[in-house]
Amino acid sequence: MMSNLGFGLGLRQPHYTDILETRPDVGWFEIISENYMEAGGQPLSILDRVREDYPIVMHGVSMSIGGSDPLNEDYLQKIKDLIARIEPEWYSDHLCWTGLNGTNMHDLLPLPYTVEAVNHVAERISRVQDFIGRRLTLENVSSYVSYDCSEMAEWEFLAEVTDRADCDILLDVNNVYVSAYNHEFDARAYIDAVPASRVRQIHLAGHDNNGTHIIDTHDHPVCEDVWDLYEYTVGKLGAVPTMIERDANIPPLPELLAELDRARKIEAAVLAKQAGENAA
Repeated sequence: MMSNLGFGLGLRQPHYTDILETRPDVGWFEIISENYMEAGGQPLSILDRVREDYPIVMHGVSMSIGGSDPLNEDYLQKIKDLIARIEPEWYSDHLCWTGLNGTNMHDLLPLPYTVEAVNHVAERISRVQDFIGRRLTLENVSSYVSYDCSEMAEWEFLAEVTDRADCDILLDVNNVYVSAYNHEFDARAYIDAVPASRVRQIHLAGHDNNGTHIIDTHDHPVCEDVWDLYEYTVGKLGAVPTMIERDANIPPLPELLAELDRARKIEAAVLAKQAGENAA
């Protein structure tokens, strides 16, 4: 059975002091793994102190699980070493590719949704899981282009990959909304099709709506449409560990705690409503 840690935040440098001094009421913190992979230094020292009081979840951005380059074993060893040090609840990365011929493009690039890609990614996931000795949790990315060669919908691809590799899902509700807007599909149909038993975590974040398209920027508060989609998601999936993801224009910690409290209230209201309907 998956852990239900409740509601968490991303551990970000501007909040280090406030977190250590005030011990905010959050269930857990998620780290960007690459920020803590080098031995020594302030970030790792801070992480060790936060880890004394909170569960930690690791979230990577550079594995390129869908790429065609060989898996980077030096990178994977650093991930494995960090896992051994902080004993995270789980470890996640993105269902995407990030570069070619040894060049990291520092972007999360979508995959073609084909049987060939399913086979390729599932095999690489299995190798990573064997190497690190952990199940991998993979996040759906936001996208701005699509491939003519795709043979299935994104949600079908996600379900097929995670079934074949026997791994878990980090469901980014904001990314579902962004991609649905950009590609004109039904975001609720995506949520309906996600295999609920594999969803280990949920991300909520803000974005930049340019009218004709949305860019996933993580530099705004969660918008009302994404809150509505989150409410729908809770109705479908029940209680899933949920966090607010903010990577730029980072506000004071109390503002993020207020957003997190809104997520708590939405989940509580949805579950209470369902309990009442089941009891009737």
